[in-house]
Amino acid sequence: MLKLTKSDFNLMLLVAALTLLAPFILNPFPTDSAMAQFNAGYPDLMQRFVIFGILAVGFNILFGLTGYLSFGHAAFLGVGSYAAVWMFKLLSMNVLPAIVLSVAISGLFALVIGYISLRRSGIYFSILTLAFAQMMFALAYSVLTPITGGETGLQLALDDPRIFGASQTPGGNIPVPSLFGLEMRESFDLVLGAWVFTFNFGYYFCALVLLASFYLAIRIFRSPFGLMLRAVKSNQQRMNYTGLNTRPYTLAAFVISGMYAGLAGGLMASMDPLAGAERMQWTASGEIVLMTILGGVGTLIGPVLGAGFIKYFENIFSKINDNVLHEWFAFLPDGIENFMVFIIHPFIGKGWHLTLGLLFMLVVIYLPGGLVEGGQKLAAWFQKRGQKTETSKSKIEPAE
Repeated sequence: MLKLTKSDFNLMLLVAALTLLAPFILNPFPTDSAMAQFNAGYPDLMQRFVIFGILAVGFNILFGLTGYLSFGHAAFLGVGSYAAVWMFKLLSMNVLPAIVLSVAISGLFALVIGYISLRRSGIYFSILTLAFAQMMFALAYSVLTPITGGETGLQLALDDPRIFGASQTPGGNIPVPSLFGLEMRESFDLVLGAWVFTFNFGYYFCALVLLASFYLAIRIFRSPFGLMLRAVKSNQQRMNYTGLNTRPYTLAAFVISGMYAGLAGGLMASMDPLAGAERMQWTASGEIVLMTILGGVGTLIGPVLGAGFIKYFENIFSKINDNVLHEWFAFLPDGIENFMVFIIHPFIGKGWHLTLGLLFMLVVIYLPGGLVEGGQKLAAWFQKRGQKTETSKSKIEPAE
């Protein structure tokens, strides 16, 4: 079905279930419980899960298939955001033209940068992409201020010359991004007892884009083109000895990966019409690399899991403070309560990076294949345990 193998189709169904049922999956605890702190089923965070999932899936096409490690992919994310906001300012508040322009402009930038950077390989390629990204960040932050808004970022204004749409609403406000009249921020709540589940139109739009992007990634992975990229990763020098020019294949992978990043940038601007230079910093590129490695380089679902894992820690663990910890340990004597808060304090709030770093170390040391490898080992353990149980049941006890 959909020209996919059975295993790939099942994987596609798994991603579809995780994204479409996210409001239920990410809100496991009652709203009025102490554990509600760990709920993540609100629109802004769910949108970030899927948008950064798209970004990581695209990056994995380059890094996972070819082995070329780019430290400049955040530049394409930023370019896509700027292109989308300019489309909102000049044309209309419909998100489709903005996203199309984001993908096209990011692909053009990726073509130029990739053509130059791919003249080198290994660490030299990585440094070149990092240099280009930092150059673009510097241009966006200072030199191109009339176009990018500088350090304040590019925002919508009441006097924007919007061709196909009003510059302001009848109430005098700035219009919001929409899809043929349906606003991205439109939501409704489903109350089931002590649980509240929020369904947001913008999130489901991003989720459908993620599913389409994931399907395209599967087709690329299983295509002759994907096989050629794997050969480049395996032994590019041997391929060059055969007389085959591998640069067009690696450049195509770089451009496709950059277009994925532009798509993510366009979606970010569609959810929140603001573009800033901070999205193009080298730290943002490092976060993309971290997502891919944490989830599983070269796997299909790994980057999606890695993106969700990091964004969950960034948004949930960073909000936990000493007051929350005191509420959790209030049942303990005062001395033990304060001691527990003192021990855990460095790992939450502003120290969430420390917790993430420790988890990343554990994954790299014990699960080199990332979270996907962990899931595979866990599934194999359950399967082995089930087989042992069936074997023990099937044994025939000798008659006494």
